[in-house]
Amino acid sequence: MRGFQAFSGEITMHDTVTEKFSSWLSSFQISDVSTRMKEVAILDLVDAAGLCVAAAPEVYAKQLISSWDNDGTCTAIGHARTLDAAGAALLNGVGTHGEDFDDTLEGAPIRVGAMTIPAALAVGERFNLSGERVFLGICAGLEAVCRINTVAPGHIHKAGFHPVGVIGALGAAAASSVTLGLNKAQTTAAFGIAGSLSSGILEYLTEGSWTKRLHPGWAAQSGIKAAIIAKSGFFAPRTVLDGPNSFFRAFAPTSEPDFFDMLDGIGSKWLAEDIVFKPYACGTMIHPYIDCMIELRRRGTKVDQIKRIRCKTGEGLVHRLWEPLAAKHAPPSGYAAKFSMPFCMAVSFFDGDAGLNQFSDQRVGDPDVLGLAERISYEIDPDNEYPQNYTGHIKVELSSGGCIEIDQPHMRGGKREPLTEKQITEKFANNCVHGGWKRDKYEALLEFLMNIASRQDMAGFGRVASATSN
Repeated sequence: MRGFQAFSGEITMHDTVTEKFSSWLSSFQISDVSTRMKEVAILDLVDAAGLCVAAAPEVYAKQLISSWDNDGTCTAIGHARTLDAAGAALLNGVGTHGEDFDDTLEGAPIRVGAMTIPAALAVGERFNLSGERVFLGICAGLEAVCRINTVAPGHIHKAGFHPVGVIGALGAAAASSVTLGLNKAQTTAAFGIAGSLSSGILEYLTEGSWTKRLHPGWAAQSGIKAAIIAKSGFFAPRTVLDGPNSFFRAFAPTSEPDFFDMLDGIGSKWLAEDIVFKPYACGTMIHPYIDCMIELRRRGTKVDQIKRIRCKTGEGLVHRLWEPLAAKHAPPSGYAAKFSMPFCMAVSFFDGDAGLNQFSDQRVGDPDVLGLAERISYEIDPDNEYPQNYTGHIKVELSSGGCIEIDQPHMRGGKREPLTEKQITEKFANNCVHGGWKRDKYEALLEFLMNIASRQDMAGFGRVASATSN
């Protein structure tokens, strides 16, 4: 392995990769976290909570909470019923990711907070830990996902697995271990256990089914269970990341795992500072194309003037967002429409947005939207910057014979044009209103979350985050 710069913690020359990573996780304190990382973690927590409130009335959330056996003391945000830690983490993970409006990363796309934030919150409530402990677990989990995600970028997807589900379990184990204050050996064991609990396949793409929503929640509860089992002293592999039958051999068999970026600058460089906050409730790489269509609308172009739209796109986007093209032109459900490039582009042209209201099952059948979607196609651009940068380019052929070309050079919400704190808290408020909450209620939750690191315990969380306080 190439030489890397790491923190000066309890690392020996014989340590496995997992032990090196666990040494850092088991030793860092709130004072070690950069100012920007703290800001991002708080905003990600706020964003996730608003998304949970928005998702709580949805059918899939109601089905999941009614299917969970165990009551307990932990809060499923936006719901009246309290659950055990695993159940709360499941519901909050599903709620965060359910509308595909949660955070992401550029370069090697993965969700970050949907697996880790629910784990830290549930562990904090279950064991009545301090808000600082929970916040530290959130920071650890976010950074762990970002770093583990650098080891074999693209190869987990290539193998047919969803990185959110498989890497997510490891990230949730990191968040849970730090929240619990596990030592190096226990944290290493938590990773070893989580590797065997990781799961999530990509078959949801075929019919736009709901199992994608399930993946981060299942990862969150798996990480909690891994950490609690590890705390007991359970014997688990120290070599889960770099052994002969490792996590990456199972989930990324075409890769040659490279741990340099995972370990380099650990404790001093925070990859999670570059977390992306999404302005639209749909597939991440679609966003720049939506901005192009909203700009086309802003210029006064009418739908009956549009003959066809041709999009330049990266090859890596095609199998998830463009093909099969006939199915993407007419997605079978509102959820499937979130991963249809033509539908998202068309609906944003009509509405000037691609938020929660644009992806109902009723809207997906709108003949005007579908008529425009059918006129949208693509060509692969060999010079497209994906996955290092998410860009959009549309060439609009007009019925008059004219042509309009519009480019969007990056994704809004990413490091090139980050959303402001005001924009993220407004998104939180809008999502809470979508979920049926009144202003005084969501402002109480926002105040709790913004100041979580100073809370002596999590006793008040359920009061401000559950449906019973409405």
